[in-house]
Amino acid sequence: MEKLVDLPSVGRLSKNVIRILGQNPGKYTLQGTNTYLVGQRNPFVLVDAGQGIDSYTPLLREALETHASEKGAQLVSDIIITHRHGDHIGGLPSVLNLVRTLWNENNGTFVPPRVHKFPLSSPDETIDKVLQSLPVTDVTPSSSGNLLHDLQDGQKIATTTTSSESTDLIVVHTPGHTPDSICLYFKPDQALFTADTILGQGTAVFEDLGVYMSSLRKLLDFNRESPYTVLYPGHGPEVTEGSGRIATYLQHRVDRENQVIQVLTSKNSVQSQEDSIWTTWDIVGVIYKDYPQSLWEPAAHGVDLHLRKLESEGKVRVISGDGKDKQWLFIR
Repeated sequence: MEKLVDLPSVGRLSKNVIRILGQNPGKYTLQGTNTYLVGQRNPFVLVDAGQGIDSYTPLLREALETHASEKGAQLVSDIIITHRHGDHIGGLPSVLNLVRTLWNENNGTFVPPRVHKFPLSSPDETIDKVLQSLPVTDVTPSSSGNLLHDLQDGQKIATTTTSSESTDLIVVHTPGHTPDSICLYFKPDQALFTADTILGQGTAVFEDLGVYMSSLRKLLDFNRESPYTVLYPGHGPEVTEGSGRIATYLQHRVDRENQVIQVLTSKNSVQSQEDSIWTTWDIVGVIYKDYPQSLWEPAAHGVDLHLRKLESEGKVRVISGDGKDKQWLFIR
């Protein structure tokens, strides 16, 4: 993997956006989970709440106190959770506790923030655990009484800027990384908050490749009507060639799928079906033959996702086996 870019724990990216690192660097989180305060004055919109690392809260406090224009007024109006993973939602209890603490210290009028997330079709253990730990008085519930306000594709959430143009964050549902993954379009910065759909460095992981590729195409189509140049990702530095990076992500997946199909069809001249069968590990061995074998295990997961996409499209079928020993046959 490429060397990680050094990022400040708190950094202003534009007159409208401040990034606060979640203080949870790691193999999958890179420099840590990015959280963002959006707005030129309070109340701000907070995009993601981090993982819940103790050292994150003082940084968020510093950012709120430094940039709030009215100390006794509401500091955070809305918190948007981009998807269900714990490093994005796990810090919600400590963030809400901080907001209430700052209100107590400033003797202001406490208006609990609204917490938004795209709904899932089934219960999620991580989300349920977080919600069970939230005091109901620390959030403004939805009209139906739920602690989370359900987001919808195309929904607008207002921010406080001085721009005469639209200052809304616009929700773009982009499943694939997870079913509830979203991006947020922000016209004042010509920016897209991409969470884990597009990273600042490296490539993203995903649960459903076919859906993920459709989301990438959706973002490219969205750019034609609502242009963006910069990406504010969930991990890593901001990306200045926004649509170009998304197009590169998509092309990488298309190229990898073509490689998989090329391997599967390389024995098509063989008469016996048994001689045309490939295991996932066999395919990895061909595609990654010039890479260290230490990379083959994670590569097998990616190849398997491509094979499952092809299976859903009726282009391959499983003969037998499981895991990396699963046997696949290309359907002529």
